Amino acid sequence: MAVLSRALMRFSSALISILGSLVLVFFIIYMMPGDPVLSMVDPSTTSPEAIDNLRKELGLDRPFYVQFFEYFTSMLQGDFGQSLVTSEPVLPKILMHLPATLMLTLTSIIFAIVIGVTLGVLSAIYRNRWIDVLVRMIGLFGISMPTFWSGILLILIFSVHLNWLPIMGSDGWATLVLPSIALGFVGAGLILRMVRTSMVEVMDEQFILTLRAKGLSERIVMFRHALRNALIPAITIIGMYIGDLLAGTVVIETVFSRQGIGRVIADAILTKDMPVIQGVIFFIAIVYVTVNLLVDISYSLIDPRIRRAR
Repeated sequence: MAVLSRALMRFSSALISILGSLVLVFFIIYMMPGDPVLSMVDPSTTSPEAIDNLRKELGLDRPFYVQFFEYFTSMLQGDFGQSLVTSEPVLPKILMHLPATLMLTLTSIIFAIVIGVTLGVLSAIYRNRWIDVLVRMIGLFGISMPTFWSGILLILIFSVHLNWLPIMGSDGWATLVLPSIALGFVGAGLILRMVRTSMVEVMDEQFILTLRAKGLSERIVMFRHALRNALIPAITIIGMYIGDLLAGTVVIETVFSRQGIGRVIADAILTKDMPVIQGVIFFIAIVYVTVNLLVDISYSLIDPRIRRAR
């Protein structure tokens, strides 16, 4: 019963977070300057009466709370509305572009975890040596480098000069390599620094000295005990970084001309296409909250002491 109660509390918190993000985004879009109707027609050739009639037809002349209530009730029925620009249904449009973005996000986080954890452990083991200095420089470089700039550098090196990988597109695994590296490089730097700091702290703990005194091999001490205890702060960073990855797809998909929800929301923001913006944000919020819920659950799987404490 206690486990079920905790699960229900986490699920309730997740629903509240999703609803809160939906209200906030709706309010921000509602308060944005400009009139979305003017992006749908040519004001120079359309009469003011026709513009007002279109605004009433779309329900944009109603108060905020009325618009939000109608949108929310329609969304619960699976109707996310239609694009104000193209008149396409929003939900099929999102579902069509969502797999490409999720695949890019997944490959980027895998790259960030593999590189970040590996270099972080290596830096901790050889701390204060030249390897440690080199790895920390790589981490600082990854954190400091903007994703659009690293993406352009990767295109120049591996596509233009070496001609190893395609410059743009969304077809095939080859088109995922450069965008994933550019998007995951920042996360690799963050994870690297966190893993190194945690590993150094754990390696100075008394139980590590005890394990060594008992004659356990250094590999078992490092990877079975030290790394496992050092992973919890890194997992927290990974969960938080998922949101940054989803936001970063807007830039990366533009740089590499990939067709994903990042490009969809970028185009929708330029035209103030509110139904599309709200739909994309809703799906991003679901993914972000779900990932953080899984991260919270994974704590007890990695460290049994947390499970017993709960």
